[in-house]
Amino acid sequence: MASFLNSSIGKKFLMSITGLFLITFLLVHLIVNSLIIFDPTGALFNSAAHFMGSNPVIKIVEPVLAIGFILHIIYACFLTLTNQWARPVDYDKKHAGNSSTWASRNMFVLGSLILIFLIIHLSNFFWKIKFTGSEMLDQSTVDGIENAYLLVTSFFIDWWWIDLIYVLGAIVLGIHLTHAFWAAFQTLGLSNDRWRKRLEVIGWIYTIIVAGGFAVIPLWVKISSMIN
Repeated sequence: MASFLNSSIGKKFLMSITGLFLITFLLVHLIVNSLIIFDPTGALFNSAAHFMGSNPVIKIVEPVLAIGFILHIIYACFLTLTNQWARPVDYDKKHAGNSSTWASRNMFVLGSLILIFLIIHLSNFFWKIKFTGSEMLDQSTVDGIENAYLLVTSFFIDWWWIDLIYVLGAIVLGIHLTHAFWAAFQTLGLSNDRWRKRLEVIGWIYTIIVAGGFAVIPLWVKISSMIN
């Protein structure tokens, strides 16, 4: 087992597993965040944020999620460097698009941009909610729980460049997912000629929903504040 995990195939396998885990997390995260749109009072989002931060099961999942991110990044770096070392002379890039997509050839770059966006996202919200706190979090709500809704929406309302960063981050994430979704299934041996087309379609639908959803939220908050 150890030799398998240390092999190139084993690392691709673990990268696919962690990738599918993160893909699932993104959908859950979007569902929670979308409550900002569907409930302008913020009560639903605050309740969901409180549940995600206080539920014992979620507290166990959080470090697993962090480990999943770290492993995914490590394996991505390893596989990228391994492929570069195995190909000392660049292949003909003129015809590269005939056998692969732009996203598949630039997954490392896309992943690096997503990592930068993730650091910005965590420092803006997660770090403040979990560790440092914020005056906006302390503003009372009907249920007496932290006002995460005010913290999040204030960022989107007060700083237009934050909205731009989040929209661009969603676009980069979407491009990354167009390849990552079906590639994860293919690595696990669950994609043949028939199913690859189906998985590509499902992947595009998932990508449009997730990336589009994350892009819409800051724009919705910003535009709503301007109208009201």
